[in-house]
Amino acid sequence: MALDVLLGVENEGAYSNLELNNSLQQSNLQPNDRGLVTELVYGTIARRLTLDYLLDRFVQKGTAKLQAWVRCLLRMSVYQLVYLDRIPSHAVVSEAVNIAKRRGHQGISGMVNGVLRSMLREPDKLQISADLPTARRIALEHSHPEWLVERWITQYGEAVAEQICRANNEPPVVSVRVNTTMTSRERLLEEMKAAGLDAVPSELSSFGIVVRSGGNMALTSWYQDGLLSVQDESSMLVAEAVAPAPDMHVLDCCAAPGGKTAHMAELMKDRGAIIANDLHPHKRQLIQEQAERLGLDSIEAVTGDAQELGVRYAGSSFDRILLDAPCSGFGVIRRKPDLRWSKSEQDVQDIVALQADLLRQASVLLRPGGILVYSTCTIEPNENERQIQRFLQEHPDFRLMPDDPSIWSHVPESLRKEGSLQILPQHFRSDGFYIARLQRMK
Repeated sequence: MALDVLLGVENEGAYSNLELNNSLQQSNLQPNDRGLVTELVYGTIARRLTLDYLLDRFVQKGTAKLQAWVRCLLRMSVYQLVYLDRIPSHAVVSEAVNIAKRRGHQGISGMVNGVLRSMLREPDKLQISADLPTARRIALEHSHPEWLVERWITQYGEAVAEQICRANNEPPVVSVRVNTTMTSRERLLEEMKAAGLDAVPSELSSFGIVVRSGGNMALTSWYQDGLLSVQDESSMLVAEAVAPAPDMHVLDCCAAPGGKTAHMAELMKDRGAIIANDLHPHKRQLIQEQAERLGLDSIEAVTGDAQELGVRYAGSSFDRILLDAPCSGFGVIRRKPDLRWSKSEQDVQDIVALQADLLRQASVLLRPGGILVYSTCTIEPNENERQIQRFLQEHPDFRLMPDDPSIWSHVPESLRKEGSLQILPQHFRSDGFYIARLQRMK
């Protein structure tokens, strides 16, 4: 199953999370086997550059010349040999050879057997040389594109760039947001502990709980009854930055799948009105389903191009606006390992222009004195602080909000700067996020 998912990603450009979820839903695997499939798929994709580098030392014509399924099979096998410690080496080799026999012919299975056994005989060849140029070494040790590593070294320095890459290969933390219109964090924590879960309060958000063991939280009765939503801790800080109050008129420009929208409605005690816009009709449905599950009536999900919101709504008509902008996504590589391979430098340049236009369109809809929050799940300065600097230069009637002690009270001051913050993936083992609070002056 893992090999089939990897082939779908390799041959058809499928999203690994969607391909994996579809396969798991159609299977009858036990939880431990589902976990192994997930580990094999995400781990093999994340470590692709390193795996190919190691394999190229043993595959005579290089991995690029192999059939796609053979290449994926070898990558997956080497991932187990190098990075996993609970599967015996002989079992890895045996399983790979059996799959090769079933899918190919004697020559292919012999080649797979020879390559893997050679790697076991020569473990010294499974090391990354420490003498490589810094960017090349970091790229190979932590399996990131070299252009991206060089970019982060320029932006953050060598040490921080390596910390980012290392953090991107750690398993993501499971965290949930409490629906405070139905219960309190303290009460839900007590229920979780009584049910045998290892759960602790989030360090980042007063609405969050980190579940260190407890399985898929979306399958629990707490989720089905609307007491919680599955959400990253950094992402919870966005609605807190918007700081919506009951009876306000709020616009969420790019709202799907609706997690931040719902959080804002919860903060408003479900009193007031939130227009939750998204470009795609099927994503509008996701927002609607989220609101219904959580028992929130203040959300109106609509479909439309966020670049045309200024035409659809009257100027200065919203008290609060959230622009959770489309971005390169470099802050969520830990959750979406194939992102590192699918993005290019040109993609970053293209998205910056779109973000700037969305920001301009949204700004005219904010009433004087109101707050506009701009957020991204990336760590790219051009999409973040430089984007805001450019906007402020062109819009002198806006300013970055002064620090408010009641906002982001759990975030260290070192990460906050003039009404904005930048969280990197290594700071809290949460997603990398940028958030800026802008006010339109009266």
